[in-house]
Amino acid sequence: MRVHLVDGTYELFRHFYGAPAVTDTSGNERGAVAGVVQTLLGMLEEGATHIGVATDHVIESFRNDLYSGYKTGEGIDPLLWGQFEPLEGAVGALGVVIWPMVEVEADDALAAAAASAAADPRVEQVVLCTPDKDLAQCVRGDRVVQLDRRSGEVRNADGVMAKFGVSPASIPDYLALVGDSADGFPGLPGWGAKAASTVLARYGRLEDIPASAADWDVAPRGATKLALVLRARWEDAMLFRTLATLRTDQPVVKVDELEYRSPTPGFETLAASWGRPKLFARAQAIAAGRSV
Repeated sequence: MRVHLVDGTYELFRHFYGAPAVTDTSGNERGAVAGVVQTLLGMLEEGATHIGVATDHVIESFRNDLYSGYKTGEGIDPLLWGQFEPLEGAVGALGVVIWPMVEVEADDALAAAAASAAADPRVEQVVLCTPDKDLAQCVRGDRVVQLDRRSGEVRNADGVMAKFGVSPASIPDYLALVGDSADGFPGLPGWGAKAASTVLARYGRLEDIPASAADWDVAPRGATKLALVLRARWEDAMLFRTLATLRTDQPVVKVDELEYRSPTPGFETLAASWGRPKLFARAQAIAAGRSV
C-alpha cells in the first residue's frame, strides 16, 4: 500500500489564494475549505487509499517559546483564518483522518506520521504531499518521498540532494545556516545556499565542521569569514537547527486507520451548504468502488 500525508494548512493557503470564493448558506466564506476537499477527493479518485491530513489548529507552537521571531498568526487574512477550524470539520466529515495540531505544528505531525507509516512493512511508500523544504528532512530513499501537487514533482533522496545539495539528514543544518523566511528565522550572515550546501555535503552536521577554514576539505568563497561567523554565532546556529528539526513523537499512526472508507452523513449537508452537492456524490462513488 501507499500512504499519502497531506499538509492541510499549506493546501488551505494555496486554495484561498488560488480558488474561487464560495459562500455557504450562512454567509461564511468557505472557498478554500471546499478547494482542499476537492483536492482530497481528486487524490482518492486517482487511486489513493490511505490518507492523513495535518493542520495547524493554531499557528503558534512550542517554537515561539524558543525564538521570539518565529512565525505567528499575525497578519493572516480574517477570511482565511476563519476557515482553519471549518477545514478540520470538513476533512473529518469527508471521512479522512485529520490531525489538528496545537503544541506542535502540522509539519511535525507529518514527520511523525511518515516515520510511523514507514515502519510498517506493509507500506510500499509514504508520500508527503507538500513542497515545504523542511519536510525534505523526512525523505528516505524512495520509501518516503515528497510530492509537490502543483508541479507534479516527486522528490526522493536523490531529488533532495539535487535541489539542496545536501542529504535529507542535513536539511535542519542547512536551514540553520541559510534560514527559513517562511518560519521566521534568518540563518547566519554570509551563509548562502551555495556555501551551506558545499560545506554540509562534505561534513553533514554543524558540529562536524572544523572550527578553522584552514582545516576544511572544501573551499567555498569567503571560507575564513564563514568559519568565523559560524563560531561566533554558534548558539544561534544551534537554536535555528532546533527550530528546523521536526519532531516525530506525535501522532502515533496506525496505518489501517488511514484507509478511506466513506463520507459521514454530515458531509452531505456540508457540501450542500457550499452549493457543491456533487462533492458528496463523488465521495459516495469512491466509497462504493472500494466496497466492490
